[in-house]
Parts: sequence; C-alpha cells; structure tokens
Amino acid sequence: MRNIAIALLASSFLATPVLAGEPADIPAADTDQPEAPADPQAAPAQEVFSTGVARGRDRLDSATSTSIFRSSEFLKLGPRPFADVIRAIPGLRVESAVGEGNANYTVRGLPLASGGAKYLQIQEDGLPVLEFGDFFNFAADVFVRSDFNIAQIESIRGGSASTFSSNSPGGLINLLSKTGDTDGGAVQLTSGIDYGERRIDFDYGSQLGGGWRFHIGGFYRQGEGPRDIGFNGYKGGQIRLNITKQFDTGFIRLHAKYLQDRSPTFAPYPIQITGTNDDPTIRNFAGFDVRSDATLSPFIGPVVTLDGQNQLRRFPVRNGMDPVSKAIGLEAQFEVAGFTVSNKARYSANSGDFLRVFPSSVNTVNALAAQIGGAGATARYASGPLAGQPIAAGSPINGNGQLMLSFMAQTRARSLDYFVNDLRASRVWNMGGGALTVTGGLYAADQQLSSEWLHSSIVTDVAGNGRTAMVDITSAAGVAQTQGGYFSFARGNSSRFRRIFDVDYSILAPYGSVNYHVGKLAIGGSLRYDRGRVRGSLVGADLGGGRVGLTSFDVNGDGAISAPETRVGFLPLDRPAPVDYDYGFLSYSAGVNYRISEPLAVFARYSRGGRANADKILFTSAVAADGSVPSKADRVDEVRQLEGGFKFRRTNVTVNATAFLAYADDHNVLNGSANATFRTYRAYGLELEGTFRHGPFSIAGGATYTTAKITEDKFDASLTGKEPRRQPAWTITVMPQLEFDRVNVGANIVTVTSSYAQDENILRIPGFTTVNAFALFKPVARVQLMVNASNLFNQAGFFDINQSQLPANGIGWGRSINGRTISASLRYDF
Repeated sequence: MRNIAIALLASSFLATPVLAGEPADIPAADTDQPEAPADPQAAPAQEVFSTGVARGRDRLDSATSTSIFRSSEFLKLGPRPFADVIRAIPGLRVESAVGEGNANYTVRGLPLASGGAKYLQIQEDGLPVLEFGDFFNFAADVFVRSDFNIAQIESIRGGSASTFSSNSPGGLINLLSKTGDTDGGAVQLTSGIDYGERRIDFDYGSQLGGGWRFHIGGFYRQGEGPRDIGFNGYKGGQIRLNITKQFDTGFIRLHAKYLQDRSPTFAPYPIQITGTNDDPTIRNFAGFDVRSDATLSPFIGPVVTLDGQNQLRRFPVRNGMDPVSKAIGLEAQFEVAGFTVSNKARYSANSGDFLRVFPSSVNTVNALAAQIGGAGATARYASGPLAGQPIAAGSPINGNGQLMLSFMAQTRARSLDYFVNDLRASRVWNMGGGALTVTGGLYAADQQLSSEWLHSSIVTDVAGNGRTAMVDITSAAGVAQTQGGYFSFARGNSSRFRRIFDVDYSILAPYGSVNYHVGKLAIGGSLRYDRGRVRGSLVGADLGGGRVGLTSFDVNGDGAISAPETRVGFLPLDRPAPVDYDYGFLSYSAGVNYRISEPLAVFARYSRGGRANADKILFTSAVAADGSVPSKADRVDEVRQLEGGFKFRRTNVTVNATAFLAYADDHNVLNGSANATFRTYRAYGLELEGTFRHGPFSIAGGATYTTAKITEDKFDASLTGKEPRRQPAWTITVMPQLEFDRVNVGANIVTVTSSYAQDENILRIPGFTTVNAFALFKPVARVQLMVNASNLFNQAGFFDINQSQLPANGIGWGRSINGRTISASLRYDF
C-alpha cells in the first residue's frame, strides 16, 4: 500500500488537488485574524460552501442543507474536545461525554454508532480522517483536535454527501485549514481555574513572496483534566503545517500533521436510580460525583494480560487513549483547457493504545463479595493507602458501601494506516441562457485495520477524588477469588472479545454530476459507484468452531495457580479465519433549487447512499467460514433520504428550514450489551437554523426535531416498532452574545430532551440543558483575556444509562457530561 500511496501522491503534481469543486482558494476559509463586526448597512455577503458538492457556490443557489461554523465563533468556547465544539452545529446529534475521542455522532435520526460516526464522515481539508468513522474503539475523532489551525468547519446533512464522498450517506463534517493568506498569528496560554490543565496554542501564517505562503500551528497541554483521577491524564498535542505555491492558473499545496495526545477515556459510572421508568430520579452515590469523578486512579491497574502474541504484558492505566498520527498530503488545482482539474491525496500513519475501564456489576460489599466468592465471602483492600485492611461486612466504605466489578479493555491499534486520493475535473458551458456544469472524478482509498483487543477484570471500591482502589475477595473457606484485586485476566470469566483484526479495505469509486443553472432555477444530479475489496484474517475464540480462548497461566510466577489464574484469556493463534469478500453499491442524488428572490430560495432533494460495513460484521454470522459474505445486505447498509426546505438571508438575518424523511439499514454492535444487531429504521423531522444581529447583540441557533422508529429488527422481533435508544425528540442549540469594542460576552446553550435508555422503551433518560459561557476583554490592541465556563450551572446530563428499566436494587450506571470547568486564557495576536 505504501508504494501505491507514494505513486498517487506524486500524481498530485501531475494531475492537481483541492476539495472536489473547491474554488481556487476560499478567502472565507482562510481568515487568520478575528473577523471585524458586520457593517449593519452592508448587503448580505455570499456564503461560498464547498463541502460535498461539485463546485463551491453560494448556499442560496444549492439544493443542500449546510452550515458553516467559523473559528472566530467556536474559539470563544475555549479549548474543548472536538465533539463539544461541533455540538453547536445545527442538525448534528453528538454524545460527547467520553473524552477526547470515540464520541457518538449522527444526523437526522439515523442509527447511532457504537462509538464514532457511521453515516457521517469527518474530514480534514476535504479528505476523510479514516475511511470508516466508527471503527470500534478507534473512531475518526480520536485523530482530530480543535485548535488554531482551523479556519472554519463546514457541515452538510444528507444531500450530495452520498455521491461526493464514500461511506457518508448521512453527511460530512469538514475542517478547513488556514493557509497563510493573511500575515500574522497568535499565541494563547490557557489554565484551568477549578481543574488541572495547562495548555499553549499557537499559529502563524505569512506570504513569502514569489507566490509562496505558509501556515503552521498547534498546541501542547498537560494536566489531570476535568475529572478527579489522581494523575496527569492529559499530555501531548499536535502540530500542523501547510505550504502553498500559487500560480496564475492554480496552486499546489503540501500538508503535514503530527498528533500525539494522551487523554483518559470516561465511562458510565455508578448512580442511584429511583422513581418511575417514565420519570426516574437519578442521584450520586455518597463520595462519588458522576459529574467530576471517575473510577480511574493511581491505585488501579495496570492492565495485566496476555498480548497479541500470548506474552504476558502490563499496560499502565495512565496511558488511557494515546493516539499517534503522522500525515502528509498534497493538493493542487489548475485551470486546464477550460476545465478545473483538482486532486487531493493524503497518507496517514495512524496507531495507538486505547484503554477503557467500565463497570460490569455494581453492588453492596456483601452482595458483590457473595456474587464472586459465594455466601460468606469477605473483602479486603488490595491497593491504595488502605491496602491489606479488611472491609467489614455491610461496611459503608466511602460513604456509599459499594463495590464494583469492572472490565479493563486494552485495545491496541497496531496500524490504522490510511491512504486516500480524490481526482476530479469540472467544466462550465454556457447553454440556453444558463450554465451547465459537468463534473467527473475518481476516488481511491486503502484503509488498514490491524488491532488487538485485550482484557482484564478487577474489583474496586467506588471512591471519588481519584482514590478508587482495588479489592480482594476471599471465599468463606479461605480461598482467594481474586489476586491483587484482579478477578481474571480476561473479560470476566469468558474469552469474549479477545481478538486480533488484520484486515485491509481497498476502495475505488468513480463519480460524476451534471448541474444546470438558468435564471432562478438550478437543477442537478450525481452518481457514484463504490467498489470495495476486503482481505485479511481474524483471530479469536469468538469465531467458534471449537476454538478455545481461556487457559490457566501463572501470572505472578509463584509456581501456583490461583483462582484468577484459571481465568486467563489467550488467542488461538494457530487457527486464524480468513476475510475475503468484495462489495459494490450505487449512490445517487438529485435536487432542484429555486431562488424565488434575492434573499429567498426553496429546494428539494432525493438521495440514495450506502455505507460499507467494516468491522461491525466481522466476528458475526455475516462472514462465512471461508471469509466470504454471502448476503449483499450484510455488506452494505443503504440510506434513502428525501428533504426539502427554504433558505432566507438578509442583512443581519438568516433563517433556514429543512424537512427530512430517511430510511436506513444498520449492522452494529451495541455498547454495553455487546450484542450484534441488524435493523431497518425510519426517521422524519425538521431542521431549523437562524442568525440575527442588531447593534452589539447577536444570536445564532438551531433546532432539530426527530421522530424515529425501528421498522424491523431482524434478530429480535419484539423490538420492531420501538423508538431507537437515546434518540431525543428535540436537540436545540442557541448562542446569544453581546459584542462591543473591547468586551464580548455570551453563551452556548444546548438542550437535549428525554429519550429511552434502551430499545425496549421502558426507562427514560431525563433531558437536560447545559450553558457554556464566555467573556472576552481586550485591554489593549492585540491582547485578549478570556474566561470560559463549560457547564456553568454544573448540570448532570446523561447521554447513556445502561439499564433498560428501573433496577430492583436502585443501582445503575450512566455516562454523564462533565461538571462545571472554568478556564482562563491570555492571547496575543501578532
């Protein structure tokens, strides 16, 4: 693959690159300095949008539902995880309480991925970060950071995203970089006021003369982070660079990126659930605040397990999520014989270690001890400041009296290397008083998936402030059921989910579009045909066929086999299974836009797209013993969408509304239950987006109403007709602000209404509203002081509750947003 990558990267100089249909360079996407306040007398400016369309054009002339989020706005929210930043974009549904990566993303009621974005594709400068955005444990956002390099974030929901990118029928999120059009830069120091983090951001761009320009930027940070974990969970950063050579008829640009940014992964944590299924009351346990605590601490771990070669390894818990990405890309765009020819290419070497610690069972000291060691079992601290001390039966340790059996999942991405190339050509002909635009392109990509899934299981108490410690359980007969707090060196007492993936996905996709614009009418359509070749192998007892994945192993080397040492997971390396199948699918989209008047346009569009199923069908019955996938329905999930709406834009006022109807297939593996699913869904609703400015006051916002249903569950008929889990009816974002010469204050307010915790539609997750406030002060020219408060009112808001109904003992676990965190920043522009 590396040789192919080098050859196609070189073709960028011969053929040319830029985002399909991107104009030579878009000034709006290259603003290195803060924007000046809008002139209230000025005519509304054209907004050129270039993501997921044939050519960049004014949004009022395009039959698509799009949004632009400029850096001058999202940087006011402070240094936040990528998922928290794009939650403010209308139409997107984002569950962002995991940490820096593996958040959940979807749009328009399409099924929620089990980590990452299945039907949406996350891009940097018009090319995907990963071909499949929902690799289990390795979602695309793991390799993305929000910083000063970004000029603006463009998003398209539905529409031509199906045909101008592979595996993105739901839409695209595209991070466009600054490219040095404006001389200057900035440096910013940020410090957590009520939490432990220090961060420096910088960027600089400049014209170099002779048609050359460049931009460089990045960040570095270190600290404990927004939750009390007792150690520096955050350490690292990224640096990105691009260099452009401008010619009379086009340009060539080199991109480079290096990312290594360690951070913890947060999980569902113990909570008390009482009340009723329709109106539950959720409370913290004493001594543990689900908003600011985690069960990570210096006193748990390491992950002790046999590795991918069945060799004993120990992985420190502090490693957390530790991605590494080294990327180089080339793009060029030129006018050649009346054609605009562009090419984009990128090669990314991606890898990393990813640790999650999540509960399997939570109960009182007596109940959990009996669950593990039988009646009369006793507990004793195995680590921490109380190591060796017994825990009395019924003891209210930590004020809550709870113990927890947790799984430690250590997933290792040996290689997620990715090469992608997008070549296209476009030409406009004057015809019949209008303009006919014809575009053709060829997309090629190669995505590796080489990973190991490893596990250990531990028993701990439930303690806040980074003090969680491991606990040993001994049976009434005096037989140790744990070893130093380890219940097993596997996932519980089974061999499940100990796996090796070594698979390569090759994609080739020709595509084309025709658009005709005459007077107020624009009509067009596009086609894409994706061909995929999947080859590789899998290892794991989950494959069945008599494979064994549990053994006895002397982990501590004392010459004896303890009870936990009889529960050691290993990989049947001598019995790999092949993966050997091809797929193909046709995507198409057709739309019409009518500009009724200068400020008002209406549009309608129908699209059919597909998402090739990647790792979600591996280790399932969809893959035959010979590696083939006999059923076409298992290879690709289809999405069909009908949408229509209007767009209104006058000076200081914009209003956009889109009604949508979507049908989708979904192969997935659900978090928590880890059950494979195959379903069809229907969703309909309305997207609203608007902005208003009057004097120093402005407000921007959006709202999405969605009604969704599981129209058929192929594996569990009882779920047919149910509402998908965690699907709120309304998601609302509002960002009001006041801006004066030296002072700017405002807030980003997000409301998510209630939803069902699980697909059985019994227990509801309460809705919640969060307020993220900011205040900026410019005491002198070029200097800015900023204070940010994320979750200002310290709201507990749950994206995920594992239980499907009220638990009989009132004990559950849920994933809450982080509590209030306040930071202060000092920025200098030069």
